[in-house]
Amino acid sequence: MKVLEGSLVAPNAKVAVVVARFNSFINENLVEGAVDALKRVGQVKDENITLVRVPGAYELPLAARRLADSKKFDAIVALGTVIRGGTAHFEYVAGEASSGLGQVAMQADIPVAFGVLTTENIEQAIERAGTKAGNKGAEAALVALEMVNLLDQIKAV
Repeated sequence: MKVLEGSLVAPNAKVAVVVARFNSFINENLVEGAVDALKRVGQVKDENITLVRVPGAYELPLAARRLADSKKFDAIVALGTVIRGGTAHFEYVAGEASSGLGQVAMQADIPVAFGVLTTENIEQAIERAGTKAGNKGAEAALVALEMVNLLDQIKAV
C-alpha cells in the first residue's frame, strides 16, 4: 500500500502571503506567525517569500488569483480577519473571501491556504492570532507547505 503524506519542509518553495490591511492590528500577528513558520519550520528562503497587502478580506481572492496566474508561486497563504458586527456585512465578506479563495485553489491548481479568521468578536480574533488558540497564520503557512509537498508526491506516482 502506498501512503502519500506531505512534509512541512520545503526550502525551495516559492510562497506568496496575501494579507488584508483591514483589522491590521490582528493581521500583522498572522503575518508574523506565517512568515516565522515558513522560515523556521519550512526552511523557506526569505527571497522565496512575497508579501502582498490588499485593502480587506473581500479583495483577497482577486489578488490570490493574479498571484496564481503569474505561475511564479508554489503556494499562496491568504490572511485576514472578519469580525461579526451588527449587520449582514460579516456574512457577505466572510462568505465571498472563503468561496473566492476556494475557487482560486481549484482553478489554479496550487494550494491556497485559508488563514482568514471569521470571529464573533475581537477577543476571539486576538486568541487566534497568537495567544490562547495559537496563531492561525502559522497554521495556514504549514498547511500550504504540506500541500506543496503532497501535490509533488501525487504528481510523481
